[in-house]
Amino acid sequence: MLRIVSLNLNGIRSATTKGVWDWVASESPDMLCVQELKAQAADLDATMRAPAAMGGADGHFHYALKKGYSGVGLYARRTPARVITGFGVQEFDDEGRYVEADFGDLTVISLYLPSGSSAPERQEAKFRFLDRFQPHLAALRASGREIVVCGDWNIAHQEIDLKNWKGNLKNSGFLPEERAWMTALLGEGGWVDVYRTLHPDATEDCYTWWSNRGQARAKNVGWRIDYQIATPGIAAKARAARVYKEVRFSDHAPLIVDYDVDIA
Repeated sequence: MLRIVSLNLNGIRSATTKGVWDWVASESPDMLCVQELKAQAADLDATMRAPAAMGGADGHFHYALKKGYSGVGLYARRTPARVITGFGVQEFDDEGRYVEADFGDLTVISLYLPSGSSAPERQEAKFRFLDRFQPHLAALRASGREIVVCGDWNIAHQEIDLKNWKGNLKNSGFLPEERAWMTALLGEGGWVDVYRTLHPDATEDCYTWWSNRGQARAKNVGWRIDYQIATPGIAAKARAARVYKEVRFSDHAPLIVDYDVDIA
């Protein structure tokens, strides 16, 4: 069994102080994809670089040029055959949004898609990202490899993916254009939303992010914006998917998926 966990940390140093590595040890994932490091290489101590909870192997990181911003990481108990940082678009590679690792016939990716909620300019950047990332995903799909793209996609796809969908129809993360992009990805694009396949009707249990305002988490007024999007072969081997909410490490919750596969 292969366990993959995805978690937006909202700051790796903050999550570390909240006990995230003890939780990781208890879950014992084979691979851990993290987003929003909000740190540079020099900011990571030994626990963050090569956590004992992940077997002590070095993590693989894509840092943003801007300090305290964005950044993604990927930890694995097995040594990858190849690691790639960035997907070849400088505007977004400078923001530290993509790390890819190959294990045998499997590729695992940690992704942090831009948010457009802070300003109209950031929403335009998000649309540019979607335009540039779609052909990259198509090329990955055409490679013939099995692939799992983990991360914070900053899009709630369907009405059942957020609590207050009617009130968010004009807000970033639930805009018609964003949702249509995701629909195309999961339709003609040939990718699979692993959690939704296993839990087609889940509502409140599916949320992975809550605003820090208005007791949103206490009231479970959440959004499902963290996904494991996979090629059909490995998606069909997913046996369990769940969102862990008992302890809070971030404004996001971890997404855990177990796949009935072995990798070299």
